[in-house]
Amino acid sequence: MQNIDVVLEPVRSFLQQIGLFLPRLAIAIGILLVGWLIAKAFKLAVVKTLRALNFHVLTERAGIDGFLQQGGSRRDATDLFGAIAYGLIILASLIIAFNGLGLTQVTDLLGKVLLFVPRLLVALLVLVFGSYFARFAGNAVAGYCRSAEIGDAELLGTVMQYGVLAFVILLAVDHLDIGGGLIQQTFLILLAGVVFALALAFGLGARHRAATLFERWFPRDRDQKLR
Repeated sequence: MQNIDVVLEPVRSFLQQIGLFLPRLAIAIGILLVGWLIAKAFKLAVVKTLRALNFHVLTERAGIDGFLQQGGSRRDATDLFGAIAYGLIILASLIIAFNGLGLTQVTDLLGKVLLFVPRLLVALLVLVFGSYFARFAGNAVAGYCRSAEIGDAELLGTVMQYGVLAFVILLAVDHLDIGGGLIQQTFLILLAGVVFALALAFGLGARHRAATLFERWFPRDRDQKLR
């Protein structure tokens, strides 16, 4: 009889653990189902609110929607923000569910991801408004150059737009704090290299080209007429 009890004791212990785990598993599944419903409602609310505020018009004029469509996406930036809001609620539900199951390591990992999502949202907002401002600045420079009869107005406007856009991207990446500043330093090194290469090219082998461009932008005949 004692031998039978020795054999059945691990089975009893295993069944007890299953009996204690099943209620927690049922609660975790319930939390995930409720979180999924809340996430869908929250996503719908975010998308409708952004569209009511004409946020999709801003992203379209900023060129964000066109960039997403060129990448093969059928959704615009407003839907992207809705998807992020959906994922935020799902992550919170997973953290609560796994915490109830006692999986602390998984909970800690998801907690780090959850803390990253708000920074991602802010970086996307910086990118959206910055892209809109970059296009506005480029159009303003091109319009001023055309009114001042400066040649290559479109080229100067494009340079202005992409210059501001590069600065905006640097701000967004810096807010994400990815790579401990490695991306920012690499970007600055590349930018400095491009500027140095252009300066060297104009200084050594493109002096005549630079003189031609300045003559097109600021013709002498116009200066004489102004005098």
